Amino acid sequence: MSAGISLALLTAWSPVLWAQAAAAQEGAAAPLKIAPLAFERRILANGLELIALPQAGATVSVQLWYRVGGKDDPAGRSGFAHLFEHMMFKRTRYMANEQFDRMTEDVGGSNNAFTADDMTAYHSVVPANHLEPLLWAEAERMSNLTVDQANFDSERAVVKEEYRQRVLAEPYGRLFNAVPRLGYLQHPYRRPVIGSIEELDAATVQDVTAFHAQYYRPDNAVLIVTGAFDPVQLNRWVNHYFGSIRPPSSPVPRVQVAEPRRARDELHQLKAPNVPLPAALLIWQGPKASSADAPVWQVAQGLLAMGESSRLNESLVYREQLAQSAGFEAQLNADAGLLVAHAIAAGKQSAADLVAPLTRELLKLAEEPIAPAELEKVKAQLLTAALIRRQTPLGLGEVLGEAALLRGDVQWVNRELNDLQAVTAADVQRVLKRDVLRGARVTVLYEADGSASKKKGGKP
Repeated sequence: MSAGISLALLTAWSPVLWAQAAAAQEGAAAPLKIAPLAFERRILANGLELIALPQAGATVSVQLWYRVGGKDDPAGRSGFAHLFEHMMFKRTRYMANEQFDRMTEDVGGSNNAFTADDMTAYHSVVPANHLEPLLWAEAERMSNLTVDQANFDSERAVVKEEYRQRVLAEPYGRLFNAVPRLGYLQHPYRRPVIGSIEELDAATVQDVTAFHAQYYRPDNAVLIVTGAFDPVQLNRWVNHYFGSIRPPSSPVPRVQVAEPRRARDELHQLKAPNVPLPAALLIWQGPKASSADAPVWQVAQGLLAMGESSRLNESLVYREQLAQSAGFEAQLNADAGLLVAHAIAAGKQSAADLVAPLTRELLKLAEEPIAPAELEKVKAQLLTAALIRRQTPLGLGEVLGEAALLRGDVQWVNRELNDLQAVTAADVQRVLKRDVLRGARVTVLYEADGSASKKKGGKP
């Protein structure tokens, strides 16, 4: 985060946040009143959704979010959505390879993309006077991408190397890559977004061409423009460059699998090369991202794992020195979610030795009183981070995209921060008791090849 953004935040919000911090020390903070984001939303005749939010400044962010993610990969072809994140930067009918980079980076801007379980998003930031050519470029690669053997082979090689670096070379890469496979029972979320080398090798250019035709289309996309622009001119340009793109006559394929409730605990022991110290990982089922309890889990995650003074860090890392690191994450997707706690040993502990201490901290949070000052501190940290994110066109666009595609309702952006501030200690303990204490658990013990666990990690 740049110094300029931080200064802008402090100028706009510091009196209120300082007041909240002082109130947090007393255990109660007055809710911060936050003006709603005044975005405009419309649907073009071809199904493209446009969300526009002007913001004073000199730059503009153009983001194109497609409703296709790892869950939509064809059977036996995991990693396709991720592969297309790379393919979309190749040549089109009227753009050469790397021309998109030249149109953004060479004018002082930037571009990037990411693939998740439910979406693939492409985002750029450029000086405001470069908005029109960027809109043309996004429409061009939506409708005229060159999907040929040469581009397919080159980007498949890039994705495979990414897999080697992130999964195979990282000491704990195999552990975290196994989370969806072990955490989900039936939903396609079971397949990691990054894919697998074997299934990427089995793919053909015909597979890729069909995938592009099915999902990269106007009626499966959300165009988000934030920053310095004239709304009237933006609508003209969007109509001109995107309005003529025809959607296919067939409907967009949608995942219809409902994730069942897990009925019993499971224990898995994973072995891998080059594991310097054992690790333990605990998984429970969680709610959808659109659940009313999503902000409650955000606060619970903050209490357990946000910052040096978080509960897991304070207890397992500093006080007891059992772990070199420990964390907790509420991974809430559009269709289902997982709750994941982990610890990496600090010394002679086995993976199984970490299970009870990890579980104990979750039990304490669920059953013992939560100090009001601790709760208010975490909520203030989360609120501050959210406000900082909304200071830039890029951050604003991301917030709107997550609301539209992950939560299924763009208006969620104007409820998010109020809901976060309304979370109580009773809320935190309610969801922990429901999803963790009474939920079936998957325990994963991770150690180096040839090592042996001292004991099994059972549920206390």
